[in-house]
Amino acid sequence: MTIGVAGNKDHKSIIATFMLKKRIKQDRIFRLILFAAGGYILFIMGLLFFTLSQGSIPVLEYMGLEFFYGIDWNTVEGRETYGILPYVIGTLLSSAIAMVIAVPVSLMIGVFLSEMTGPRVSTPISFIIEILASVPSVIYGLWAFFVFRFWLVDYVELPLHKAFGENIFLFARTPFGLDIFSAGIVLAIMIIPIISAVMREIMKTVPNSQREAAYSLGATRWEMVKTAIVPYAKSGLLGASILGLGRAIGETVLVTMIIGGAKGPLAIPDSLFSPSNTISALTAQNFAEASGLQLSALIGGALVLVILAFGINLLAHFMVSRMVKTVPTA
Repeated sequence: MTIGVAGNKDHKSIIATFMLKKRIKQDRIFRLILFAAGGYILFIMGLLFFTLSQGSIPVLEYMGLEFFYGIDWNTVEGRETYGILPYVIGTLLSSAIAMVIAVPVSLMIGVFLSEMTGPRVSTPISFIIEILASVPSVIYGLWAFFVFRFWLVDYVELPLHKAFGENIFLFARTPFGLDIFSAGIVLAIMIIPIISAVMREIMKTVPNSQREAAYSLGATRWEMVKTAIVPYAKSGLLGASILGLGRAIGETVLVTMIIGGAKGPLAIPDSLFSPSNTISALTAQNFAEASGLQLSALIGGALVLVILAFGINLLAHFMVSRMVKTVPTA
């Protein structure tokens, strides 16, 4: 009987050892797959930087550092001059206008859907928001060019120009709808569904203990949101905002159709109603017929845009990591 029990134990230990070795092998395979996936991202980023850097060499050799701070853009052969600064300004300013509008509106939508209404209302509205987030930007661009810009001129820009144009430089230009203000507002309309959808999901993940603790202290619903929900989810809310900012900075078709397409010094806006341009829109407008030094200048602009986006995301990552350390525990 003892021999039988011992033999049974040996048999079980052999099976357990075999299963353990099999799991270890599967673990190693899984780890290799994950490393390959992470390496693929790094490889693509490195290849992107290398390709853009190689394509930018001719214009950097021709212009030097002036390419980064110059304001002229002249494609006439023999008198070629390329400066990317006006388009960097246009990119940042149009994105800033979009973010100033989109973040507060998205936050209010997220709070309404997650805290202020029940599933009967929030579910269909959330479904509509997700549909809007997936609409191609060219659709927003066509609507903005043929419909929205006329509404904006008649009901917003002209009244602002008449009321404040003589005293405030921001409204000094006579508006006609194809300007940096229009581009910023349409960009905001485009990124609001994306930001609000992410913010809603983030606020839904806040533990109910945070809400109950606020209510137990006598907080109203607004005070509960302000003191319990937003502080707990602030790192995620910032991440959602940066996601929208990345979409706004890299947007091409919509901006190309509505920003005015100015070049050189004229692309530096002197009021909200000035036509301007962005790096991505400039590339879309000229890439088809570009060659030689102009092609290299457009590739150099793409390199600047990638570095700009990389820097903004790096800064956002740093801010999120700082915020995570101060998030209250449930």
